Amino acid sequence: MLRYAIILLATPAMATSQDEVLSARLLPGWQQADGSHMVALELTLAPGWKTYWRAPGDVGLPPSFDWQGSQNLDAARFHWPAPEVIASGDTVTLGYHDRLILPVTLTTQGAGPLRVDLSMDLGICKDICMPAHLEFHAVLEGAGAPDAAIAAALAAVPAQGQAALTCAVEPIADGLRLTARIPMTGAEPYVIFETHDPKVWVSAAQTRVEDGALVSSADLVPPTGAPFALDRSGVTVTVLGAGAPVEIKGCPAG
Repeated sequence: MLRYAIILLATPAMATSQDEVLSARLLPGWQQADGSHMVALELTLAPGWKTYWRAPGDVGLPPSFDWQGSQNLDAARFHWPAPEVIASGDTVTLGYHDRLILPVTLTTQGAGPLRVDLSMDLGICKDICMPAHLEFHAVLEGAGAPDAAIAAALAAVPAQGQAALTCAVEPIADGLRLTARIPMTGAEPYVIFETHDPKVWVSAAQTRVEDGALVSSADLVPPTGAPFALDRSGVTVTVLGAGAPVEIKGCPAG
């Protein structure tokens, strides 16, 4: 059974090129008290164009990152601003229109300059969709300076939730069905499930309000197409549209 689709169209008649609709740069940001660097990737898209969140939704191409060639880099941690919920016909995608500032905390291996060599692959869409490739190169040293754009993007990241949600898991023919009960309500809530394994396909969640809580279910389908052992601690639940966006780590049994 086909469970997902990535739609990327390119034809000889297509006049649009990546350079016409997408530009990017690395914002160098500042060095934090622990010695790590707070930087950001700034993507500017032509009016009406969009790119995708880390989990793109029903269709789309999730971004990927390759840090090979970087020097004195120990780890990179992304801070994703809450995405837009973009409905088009029967599909829903998660992403950003026109501009994305994506903060990243870069941890160094030791003292001295940090050389950044980053390749990013992503999908961009308007009336058509196409793959894009970006490269970022920089040498970071010194204290840097505060950046209002990075600060604003950090403020748009979903808060780490403390909601005492509970989750039930049941087998289905080709995987698992995960149902979470989340003690919050709000206007037009949209719930997103992610697992620690990007190979597991996750369906769009079906959500309802019941007895003052959100009850949301999604199907999880691994490459094997069979029930599997779910690492509950690796589940991330993001809630949009129920007040301020919230991200909850872990999905314990009720």
